[in-house]
Amino acid sequence: MKAMHIAAPGGLDHLVPVELPAAAAPAAGEIQVRVHASSLNYHDLLVASRPGATADGRIPMADGAGVVTAVGAGVTEFAVGDAVVSTFFPHWLAGRHVPSDFKLVPGDGVDGFARESVTLPATAFTHAPRGWSHEEAATLTTAGLTAWRALVVDGGLQAGQTVLVLGTGGVSIFALQMAKSMGARVIATTSSHAKAEQLTALGADVVINYKDQPEWGNAVLAATGGRGADIVVEVGGPGTLPQSIRACAPGGHIALIGVLTGFAGAVPTAEMMGKQQTLKGLIVGSREHQQDMVRALEQFAWKPVIDSRYPLEQLPAAFAHQQTGQHFGKIVVHY
Repeated sequence: MKAMHIAAPGGLDHLVPVELPAAAAPAAGEIQVRVHASSLNYHDLLVASRPGATADGRIPMADGAGVVTAVGAGVTEFAVGDAVVSTFFPHWLAGRHVPSDFKLVPGDGVDGFARESVTLPATAFTHAPRGWSHEEAATLTTAGLTAWRALVVDGGLQAGQTVLVLGTGGVSIFALQMAKSMGARVIATTSSHAKAEQLTALGADVVINYKDQPEWGNAVLAATGGRGADIVVEVGGPGTLPQSIRACAPGGHIALIGVLTGFAGAVPTAEMMGKQQTLKGLIVGSREHQQDMVRALEQFAWKPVIDSRYPLEQLPAAFAHQQTGQHFGKIVVHY
């Protein structure tokens, strides 16, 4: 079967196509899946582009969507022909005992989904939403579930609340679409006038250009009559967190997700404490969270925003496009 792997010492120049043996027949409790699509996330980019980030020969990509081709003994949840999507933490099925590293995350600590076929425990997948293509479903494992957990699981989103999303990457666009579907008002930021029009077309109630308004936290306050956003989907990290704290309402929730601006920085703790805000870090979610999300998505009329599509062997080019920051929504690979 076709696959892509990262040869030592790593980096996009060492992300190369390989031929691998076909996936093994499933043992008890396992399923075999013909993988048809994956989608790119910042985490995948870090693994693929940084020398020494993972083991020699690692198959990248955390997201995988496809169809079940064989079922092992004892598996009742899936049948041959079912459309499925992978989980980010295959061993975190449910509960509050969260993983704190990437040792078992596909495409990082173990082999991922940049390959045509895979045999894994059935619990490493959930059903895909009915009526979704494999490319659409492949956007859910990381970006979709991160947005869902930020809004619903941790943020407790209620209709009528205000949600702030930063930028136009996969998590932010998912959060915009989900929040609007659940009756929230959404404020979005971007530095592009063209992307501002796209955000408005998707339903954003207010769009703030953060280059034109560097103190965009104050712009959010102005747009909400001084109150601020009830939930902030914070994907930037240390470079944006101070403005997110400014933009967040008293008693509001900040979902700390991204490291786009770095891995450490100063935090205006006095302002956050004075506003009695909640700042909670999160990394994707559990299998149970994903199952809940899939049921919800089947009730919504929209589908994920896909920026561009690449064949599997052009995965390095897809990552190069991601590095430009010009994408709006998700970049996917298909095979």
